[in-house]
Amino acid sequence: MVHAPVWLWALVIVGLLVVLAVDLWIVDRGEPREFSMRQASIWVGFYVSLAVLFGIGLTIWEGPGTGGEFFAGYLTEYSLSVDNLFVFYIIMTRFGVPRIYQHKVLLVGIVLALVMRGIFIAIGAAALSRFGWLLYVFGVFLIYTAYTLIRDHNKADEEFSENILLRWARRVFPTTPDYVGSRVTVRVDGRRMVTPMLIVMIAIGTTDLLFALDSIPAIFGLTKSAFVVFSANAFALMGLRQLYFLLGGLLQRLVYISYGLAFILGFIGVKLILEALHENEVSWAPQIPIWVSLAVIGVTMTVTTVASLVRARRVDRTSTPGGASQSEASQAEAPQG
Repeated sequence: MVHAPVWLWALVIVGLLVVLAVDLWIVDRGEPREFSMRQASIWVGFYVSLAVLFGIGLTIWEGPGTGGEFFAGYLTEYSLSVDNLFVFYIIMTRFGVPRIYQHKVLLVGIVLALVMRGIFIAIGAAALSRFGWLLYVFGVFLIYTAYTLIRDHNKADEEFSENILLRWARRVFPTTPDYVGSRVTVRVDGRRMVTPMLIVMIAIGTTDLLFALDSIPAIFGLTKSAFVVFSANAFALMGLRQLYFLLGGLLQRLVYISYGLAFILGFIGVKLILEALHENEVSWAPQIPIWVSLAVIGVTMTVTTVASLVRARRVDRTSTPGGASQSEASQAEAPQG
């Protein structure tokens, strides 16, 4: 599926908006409260099931090629979204966001991500249709990103640095010293001020903008259909805030996840370069079928997740009284990006 009809775009966008509205109405009505594990599990299961059903429908309608592209793109974007959660966790901790308000911050971040990625997808699809050489640029960029993921694997959370927009916002807007519920602005002595909640939302939104620069080239390495790219991104982002609370402490234990993502991004980068060479009629350059990409992504994430949990269990056992080192335990507990 290279070009989807307008009615299909409208159907998917309206459908996602309706689901998001129902999510908001059920989850966010009433007084602010923490997500329970049961509540988060139900919503994550619902959104994953929705994505699987959509992929099956796409396979039936357009064939296994398009369906495979969607599932490969969805798994890649979902994996990258989990990596995003590590940084979101750092930001929430850095700014001391009360847990009962964290889901509101995540909601704003997800909405901003959907809008920004929609814009990037439109730009990327138009650019690739006109400039085929961009495949080389995307490929090299993904390989470099894979290298930086491995290089920065052991960065501590205190190394998180505020970007230019965030520093500008701190200077320009008068900010209250404490949170005022979930409000982003408040009037103090007749003067309108912003609360730290707005600063956190800016941090989440601008950080996700940087993540989009990685994820969009990655999925365009799996499919050239803007519709498949958008739908895979949208389904991966939906339910992300519930996943944040479902993972909870487990999020800090996935210490090898960045290695898996680095391998996937590097693989897709090589795939893009080979595809560009193939399109330029270089005889030795092979085309990697979508089922191979799907298998590589699925196996890589499974292996790195299992390896992370095995290591975390080993560290827990050796950290018992009279057992092993506290330094190893603290390393296991540090969020990895």
